[in-house]
Amino acid sequence: MAKIAVEKPFDDIKEVLEGKGHQVDLVNSDQELKGYDVGVVRVQNDSDTGLYDFPIVSVEGASIEEVVAQVERYIELSK
Repeated sequence: MAKIAVEKPFDDIKEVLEGKGHQVDLVNSDQELKGYDVGVVRVQNDSDTGLYDFPIVSVEGASIEEVVAQVERYIELSK
């Protein structure tokens, strides 16, 4: 099962992902993302590119459904 980190305060995204059977933890910042398979953050900066060896999904400008779909797409691709 993939481990997903969701940056606070996105409890709603965490709840939807958990409702779909995913293992999800809330983290305080992107500094706590290490060790996860997918990270969900407020904003992904260009300077963040290459910092992580797993997919990062930015919440900025996306609906909950879009974020969840993108996370699930990354999980499916990693199988």
